Amino acid sequence: MNFFRHRRRTLAGLPALALLTAVGCSSADDGASASVPSPGAKVTGLCEKLDKALPSEVDGQDRRDPTPASALTAGWGNPAIILRCGVDRPAKMGDPEADGVEVNGVGWLLEKRGDGSFRFTTTLRRAYVEVRIPKDRTADGMSPLVDLAPAVKKAIPEGIAD
Repeated sequence: MNFFRHRRRTLAGLPALALLTAVGCSSADDGASASVPSPGAKVTGLCEKLDKALPSEVDGQDRRDPTPASALTAGWGNPAIILRCGVDRPAKMGDPEADGVEVNGVGWLLEKRGDGSFRFTTTLRRAYVEVRIPKDRTADGMSPLVDLAPAVKKAIPEGIAD
């Protein structure tokens, strides 16, 4: 979570401005960024419901949302596990050779990325939810999906996304 998003302080003088600039630059280096999807109103509503249901901790990591701030994105830890809700249907979704897994009642398309990370996208849900697990966290396998499954099941109904 971005420290500056939730606190307001009035600082006076040039030394305070220099301190604020230095802290701001270092915190940006630690934060993750994620592009915000732009789904229709119906899917956006589902994603907002998901955002409210998401856990504060995933795979033992505290929630640290990426920038820019949005109810359609969430993150945990550093390097960050990133969730994006309302993404487009992945091209590999219709491929009979594609790998899929089911974790606690939620189906996921599994894609190993060239950089060693994994991208999982929900299947048979009214909105596509993507979870990216960085290479540094792939040793834990699919444990982030175990933590996220209850929220997905609660907020995103089964069905076919538009």
